[in-house]
Amino acid sequence: MTGQTREQQRALDAYARVREVKVPALRADYKPRVNGLGAAVLRDGLAAALAFLAERDVGSNTAAQRLLKDLEWCLERARLPGLSSRDLKEKGLPGAVRELELDAYMLATRESLRLLVWFRRAVQATFPAEGLGDA
Repeated sequence: MTGQTREQQRALDAYARVREVKVPALRADYKPRVNGLGAAVLRDGLAAALAFLAERDVGSNTAAQRLLKDLEWCLERARLPGLSSRDLKEKGLPGAVRELELDAYMLATRESLRLLVWFRRAVQATFPAEGLGDA
């Protein structure tokens, strides 16, 4: 046992991934993606939100791809059924989520929403605030 709660592990994972986003241009696009993904999951469902993120400007949108990889890394560490390291490598996160049974899909959705809360907090705490000197 690691002595950490699941919430603490989620927070550590999210902060670790967000801290790695260092390029200012990437940060500028990463922040709204993080802020909008939770609402997209609630509105459209996890599979649709991830598919949209994965297919959005494939190749040119590095922030969307980065967020998808960050979320995949965190969900792999959560050890959810159907989202093993092998499943994620073979199918990618959107493909693996689409193939989940209902119970596993609901669990993955809840875990993703909890992770995204920590991603939002990490972005707010880590990225410099825009317009700080304009006030």
